[in-house]
Amino acid sequence: MVQDLKLLKQIYNTFNPFQPLLAGDPVYVDCQEVRGSGDIIRWLGRDILFSHQNTYQLYAGHRGAGKSTELLRLKKYLEDNHCFVVYFAADEEDINPQDAQYTDILLACTRHLLEELKNADPKPLLNWLQQRWQNLKDLALTEISLENMSVEAQISEFGQLTANLRATPTLRQKIREQLNLHTTTLIDALNQFIAEATKQLPAGYDKLVVIADNLDRIVPVIQEDGKLNHEHIFLDRSKQLKALDCHLIYTVPISLLYSNRATDLLDIYGDAQILPMIMVRTPDEEVYEPGLNKVKEVIAKRVSQVNPNLSLTTDIFDGQETLEKLCLMSGGHVRNLLLMMQSALTLTDSLPISAKAVQQAVTKARNIYSNSVDDHQWIELAQVYRSKLTRNNDLHRSLLFNRCILEYRHSDDQGNIQLWRDVHPLLKSTKEFQAALKELQHF
Repeated sequence: MVQDLKLLKQIYNTFNPFQPLLAGDPVYVDCQEVRGSGDIIRWLGRDILFSHQNTYQLYAGHRGAGKSTELLRLKKYLEDNHCFVVYFAADEEDINPQDAQYTDILLACTRHLLEELKNADPKPLLNWLQQRWQNLKDLALTEISLENMSVEAQISEFGQLTANLRATPTLRQKIREQLNLHTTTLIDALNQFIAEATKQLPAGYDKLVVIADNLDRIVPVIQEDGKLNHEHIFLDRSKQLKALDCHLIYTVPISLLYSNRATDLLDIYGDAQILPMIMVRTPDEEVYEPGLNKVKEVIAKRVSQVNPNLSLTTDIFDGQETLEKLCLMSGGHVRNLLLMMQSALTLTDSLPISAKAVQQAVTKARNIYSNSVDDHQWIELAQVYRSKLTRNNDLHRSLLFNRCILEYRHSDDQGNIQLWRDVHPLLKSTKEFQAALKELQHF
């Protein structure tokens, strides 16, 4: 029994759903061919390498689809090709996804550039801070005079501002008000710093790239003017977000790309790259074996880290049908797959995982998704299921953001990329969805 629990624990921890994979991780599975051949290195990386001017690019996809893992692959590729990359996950220390504005992103970029480019002279930014210290010191929650601080301590005050911006609601608006008043001068100071830093990049590097990850987690909020905060941040304040004198990649919510301002995004940032789901079913609801096999490979590679001799269909699961049910119910969404795998393992006393444990894991996940759907949205989901299309409205964008609707792409025989959308498999067997589907049959 002790040995069983030890093995279960080891396998459980290889399925961490919240830890992106570093470049070169042996458990990484290349899913390009079953995601519509959208390679991040080809689409985003080469633009940076080929361009003589700074590029400003957007990367989108459903949360939990694997964007961070792909961005870390891109980071390694760029570094191998002489780019100095400043990567940060914005929601970890810098922004509050429930309440974020462009100023928060700008301050986060400032902090991480200062911390990563240690050989550069921080004087332009410290001078900017010094000139506004009287107004900012209360917001940084310190009584110490800036002149009495070491350079390292002065730099850390930018970090203190971002920390308070993220964690202290009472200070958040006050910090933003100060930054709004002085955004232009902050950007000027930051670009002076970047210009100096670029000249002093470590040997072998000739370009500077900033990747701001997890901005797609910013929750959509309708503002006083009726616009979503996503529009305010990435469109109305695009001039500020593009003002930094380096290559920039921002992750954005997938729902933003399907707003009525999609052409504005194209004009401002160029073509956004989207990471769709792994296609496990065709638009005709047939099982898509290449995609299903890739999802199985995701499981197999993680299990092999514990014991490469374990068979998925005899040692890990009680049969092929149980394994495939878990894979298909994930909808090709990697984090859902990992979460349900962990859930099934916690319901297992000894391997193999039973069909009952998988069903219970699926039911648990289904209940969570079902609770996120409002009563009037079920009929909309049924329509999407039948048409494999979404409409350009706030309701459908909300369902995309919440992952109740998933996006898929595949390449046809002529090499054209076909896009389609479907209801998350977890929702399809709910009584509410089945009732909505039945109601549609009367129209």
